[in-house]
Amino acid sequence: MVIPQLIAHRGYPRHFPENTLIGLEAAITAGARFIEVDVQVSRDRVPVLFHDRNLKRLCGVGGTVHDHFYEELWRLPVAERERFGDRFKDVHITRLAELGHLLVRHPEVTAFVELKRASLERFGIDTLLTLARRSLKPVLGQCVLISYSLEALRTARDKGWLRMGAVIDHWNEREQKQITDLRPEYLFCDVESLPGDGDLRIDGTKLAVFEVTDAPLALTLAARGATFVETFAVGEMIREISRLAETS
Repeated sequence: MVIPQLIAHRGYPRHFPENTLIGLEAAITAGARFIEVDVQVSRDRVPVLFHDRNLKRLCGVGGTVHDHFYEELWRLPVAERERFGDRFKDVHITRLAELGHLLVRHPEVTAFVELKRASLERFGIDTLLTLARRSLKPVLGQCVLISYSLEALRTARDKGWLRMGAVIDHWNEREQKQITDLRPEYLFCDVESLPGDGDLRIDGTKLAVFEVTDAPLALTLAARGATFVETFAVGEMIREISRLAETS
């Protein structure tokens, strides 16, 4: 039986607000050795962990990360109240530098750091790469830069970033010339776009499939050639895959 490596997608969103330090720490405690986060930038150019283009779903207010200075963002609870009520009313938006501090404490963990297109459009590629490198300087060897923006990845490659991953929504996008020229070490692809059967191996590139919370499906994907499976429920997936492996 081929066992996939599990990536804690935005931390541990099944039980904690996504992209928060508390969720990332919980994922690592649950056994995750790979985590994934999303990076956006505040009005005063502080890189923070945040996925959505607007603040409504997680923070309950209007506007975007880019509209606010970091001091204003820090005062907003990342409570995701529709799911968790007031349980996380004291959790604040996490700075990218805080992820760096977490990785220093956990040298066994690798982080996939996604530069979001909204921030790339607002501040430019060079600015985001500079901010990311500065925030993660002590742990760059533990980080893999990922993005939907192939231009950002190409620029990062030219600037000496060692490892990177392209993110695509559709399996057939893997063959576009920009990706084959870039030769990324990793390729992240939406599970919904994969063919129903067949080999998923890509020469020279490790495939990571998102979003999967079903252990038998994860094992099937691994048997077909996926190296990684990205999941919102990393603790449950670790336990269920271990159980299935023991009983196979």
